[in-house]
Amino acid sequence: MFGDYVLEKTSAAYDNKILLLDDEGLDAATGYSAAFAAQGFEVVRYKDDLSFRIEYEDKLKASGGKIVVMADSGSYIPYDVHRRLRGYAISMGKLFPKLNEDYLREHPELDMELLTQAYKENFDDLRERHKTEEFIKAKVYGRDNVLRYVHRLKEHILQLAADAKTYKDWFAISEEKAKIDVLSTQHHLRVVTAETNRAFRDWVLGNFGKLSTELSNSTPVLVSRAMEYMHSHSEKFVVIVMDGMSQFDWQIISRSFAGIPYEKTNIMAMIPSTTSVSRQCLLADKYPSQLMEPWKQSKEKAEFIACAKDMGFSDSQIGYERGYEATFGSFVRCGAVIINDVDDMVHAQQQGRLGMYNDIGVMADEGKLARMVKRFVAEGFDVYITADHGNTPCTGLGKLVGTGLEVETKSRRMLVLQDFANKAALLDKYGLIEYPKYYLKKDFDCLICEVGDSFDAKGEQVMTHGGISIDEVVVPFIKIKAGKHHG
Repeated sequence: MFGDYVLEKTSAAYDNKILLLDDEGLDAATGYSAAFAAQGFEVVRYKDDLSFRIEYEDKLKASGGKIVVMADSGSYIPYDVHRRLRGYAISMGKLFPKLNEDYLREHPELDMELLTQAYKENFDDLRERHKTEEFIKAKVYGRDNVLRYVHRLKEHILQLAADAKTYKDWFAISEEKAKIDVLSTQHHLRVVTAETNRAFRDWVLGNFGKLSTELSNSTPVLVSRAMEYMHSHSEKFVVIVMDGMSQFDWQIISRSFAGIPYEKTNIMAMIPSTTSVSRQCLLADKYPSQLMEPWKQSKEKAEFIACAKDMGFSDSQIGYERGYEATFGSFVRCGAVIINDVDDMVHAQQQGRLGMYNDIGVMADEGKLARMVKRFVAEGFDVYITADHGNTPCTGLGKLVGTGLEVETKSRRMLVLQDFANKAALLDKYGLIEYPKYYLKKDFDCLICEVGDSFDAKGEQVMTHGGISIDEVVVPFIKIKAGKHHG
């Protein structure tokens, strides 16, 4: 909605060459340029005159083609380039002239989608600071405005899910779904998004095995290519693995990252989405079938060190630690830090998503992750934050005892079987899904609970993981470059 609102404020409907002067970094915060891309514009980040001319001058002079150039007013843009572009200043003051500009700028955490929806229905002059503040509290974050927005988002993601064909489609859906879940939890709204999980399940069963062939410069796509990706994009890096952190959790944690410039993409956890499998795949740059011990975590550190050595790092250049106080010596160039807080909250949770919202909010307010990131960046590390898997609410089907292999996991969303005679009976009794063994050794059978089910006490409401819902599988992948941090 905000992107479309910015689009409306320009001549994009009838001009093909547009210059947006964004001095307040609104595109970095909201990604509104995606609305221009959706209308066929090539989005260009202006760096300097020479590089722009080399790459884009011919396109700028051509009668066809659509280009939107993103710059700031301090950039030197020659007159001959400038005159071919229709220019617009993008700022809070220009976009919301009836509100107090200073107040809006002082509150970068404002939800621009909710603000845009409420502002479109406002016809009063609210430029006095106290009037803007009251408008934000009563209207922007009022229950009616939030509920309308959430229902609109839900309709949107259901349509996206019906049309989704690629991992990129599901990355976008997962972010919007998480926003619905966060707002619904925060405002105590009964908005169910399980339909999206079911659509994602169907896509996974037919397509997850093809993801190993996908290549992207913006994300590793699968956790099993994370180390390779980080090594190719950074000479000195730390990966912080937030065990169990979902998109829902990151949307809350990210509130503590004000002043830390970062780029967010997404990544697919390995299936089954258990710590022993997915985190080892992440740190070892391997598929589950290649791991020494896929169902146990005892080899995790050894797998990481072996991976780093294969990439050319020496023993003194490799670091593996746990906890927010982790530090590395001056020689370390490839580090991993494991943080268990989120997963601990998941498995101890008594209040479902509301409990996670509250607990993650407290964690974010403490700011431990943000402080650790700042410390590593100050030491010259590029920092990557990701998760081995997410989490999802479930209802217990009943506990299973002594069935399948012993697996080091608190997850009760899956079973691993080997030469098990009664597999068909289990599938039928519990309505389980037989996972197609993508990336797994073929002598194991992996049975996964349906969306919203787990092997917990019958009727018990829990937060857990291990399955193939979008909540568990699509997780954040955050990049903070050392040279871009100025805090």
